[in-house]
Amino acid sequence: MERSPEAIGTVLVTGGSGFLGSWCVVELLRRGHRVRTTVRSLSREPEVRAMVASELDADDRLSVLAADLRRDDGWERAVDGCDHVLHVASPFPSAQPKDPDELIVPAREGTLRVLGAALEAGVGRVVVTSSVAAIRSGGGLASAPLTERDWTDPADPKLTPYTRSKTIAERSAWELVRERDEVERLAAVNPGAVLGPVLGDGRSYSLEVVERLLKGMPGVPRIGWSFVDVRDVADLQISAMTAPEAGGERFIAAGPFMWMSQVAEVLRDRLGESAAKVPKRTVPDLIVRGMAIFDPGIRSVVGDLGKRVELSSEKARTLLGWSPRPLEETIVDCARSLLREGVAEQPVAAQRE
Repeated sequence: MERSPEAIGTVLVTGGSGFLGSWCVVELLRRGHRVRTTVRSLSREPEVRAMVASELDADDRLSVLAADLRRDDGWERAVDGCDHVLHVASPFPSAQPKDPDELIVPAREGTLRVLGAALEAGVGRVVVTSSVAAIRSGGGLASAPLTERDWTDPADPKLTPYTRSKTIAERSAWELVRERDEVERLAAVNPGAVLGPVLGDGRSYSLEVVERLLKGMPGVPRIGWSFVDVRDVADLQISAMTAPEAGGERFIAAGPFMWMSQVAEVLRDRLGESAAKVPKRTVPDLIVRGMAIFDPGIRSVVGDLGKRVELSSEKARTLLGWSPRPLEETIVDCARSLLREGVAEQPVAAQRE
């Protein structure tokens, strides 16, 4: 989607070394913006620049600053002179901590630090990257997909610390702009399970779905998610940043629900020998629950066994013209990039292709 010249300015992206953050940086640069991004340590600046350089030449339009979500230092400087902010950085561990506050506190306080600094600096629009985790446990009608009107209850004792952290962080952001009577300066994007090509070492926990399948799991559990391409999420973030009608709104960024077995089928059908280790059999729920005792990654999702949750992205499509690519393309692009990064050993025949 082309932007008018007056829409092009300086944008801060928090967490530019991450999977989604790095793609937001790339897409903003591709559309002509100047980009400033934050990392916790400037030792990661070469990594960020290398990821961006794998897609385009940033020239002198990219700058990297140090700022930590757990501290006040650096955020006033980071937002100074910026037209917009994409707040992407947030903790997302492969294993849930025993103390939920290890996730909740930095997610909430970090969001408020970035948003508060941006509002004080006169930034036009802040887009907070939330998650469908802040929506999908909200109930709604069993016969209808969940929408942006649905909210997860963070007081639910069955929720994982991650789900609570994303819900509390987003709610805190909306409370802050309502208190200041500046709701139009905030938008939230709620992605599903984000897949797509990796630009380097920046990883997302949701990529483990494809990684584990490529490496060869004993079998496929009855777990599924509403997946979305990282490039399409970045596109929606930018639309929510610039579109006047996006002010004060939430947007679900998610495609159709897919079982993990369906992802495995796409990999086998499209990758041939490169998907030789992808399992075909389904693992009974009881065995998966047993595996979760020893595998923290499985433990994080075992509560979703057999659950199918439908989400609607109709609002993003109709209000902002969002048009995500087919999930099969996303899955294949994701797998091929992971194979290039060496996450799974390719058969000799596949290496010669």
